[in-house]
Amino acid sequence: MLKGKTALVTGSTSGIGLGIALALAKQGANVVLNGFGDVDGPRAQVEALGVKVGYHGADMSKPAQIEDMAKYAAAQFGQVDILVNNAGIQHVAPIHDFPPEKWDAIIAINLTSAFHTTRLALPAMRKSNWGRIINVASVHGLVGSAEKSAYVAAKHGIVGLTKVTALENATTGITCNAICPGWVLTPLVQKQVDARASERGVSAEEAKKQLLGEKEPSMQFTTPEELGDLAVFFCSPAGANVRGVAWNMDGGWVAQ
Repeated sequence: MLKGKTALVTGSTSGIGLGIALALAKQGANVVLNGFGDVDGPRAQVEALGVKVGYHGADMSKPAQIEDMAKYAAAQFGQVDILVNNAGIQHVAPIHDFPPEKWDAIIAINLTSAFHTTRLALPAMRKSNWGRIINVASVHGLVGSAEKSAYVAAKHGIVGLTKVTALENATTGITCNAICPGWVLTPLVQKQVDARASERGVSAEEAKKQLLGEKEPSMQFTTPEELGDLAVFFCSPAGANVRGVAWNMDGGWVAQ
């Protein structure tokens, strides 16, 4: 379905980003990966699906590096047809103890980077009159949780940016939508599970149950594969008039 298209997925060397990259590659899209840590493993997984794969290690808190990544994608693949803004970090603390440098970093990576990638990808999308921008927000783009001020603010901002991007391109072949997952067992969430297990003196499995039980009625984690399939839907002909939505996959979290 996506043969000949190119997807740039930020924060895609693990977790949700890698899950989305793999789902798009299965549909024939070439992929530009981005992120830290192991690169060879994720690259091999995507390449095994028979598509072309690029990688750029841009630090998503640095606009100059984001611009360099956009230039790299254009040089290697012609243009970015599908942009997935997934890169994110987290820090948990009450507002009165929240380190200002952590606030700045979370806003830069979780929100501002999506503005930069979007502004850089849109001209080519508008010229070809086709594009898909998918912002990985969070259930925290729809509701709040204590001690996550920067993350919640950034994710609410992503939902707002999604709506404006969709409206500004509403009469074109470019759509913009947000995915709002609940708990997904990514490395980011695993750290929270481990911290809870340590603090409360319980097993990792018990910590997972406690985490889910507080928020997610389904008592199960959403998977990167499920999120990848939703991204594919947004890119499909069936998603052509889905514009500006914040689509939660949260096991009933927001339904409460």
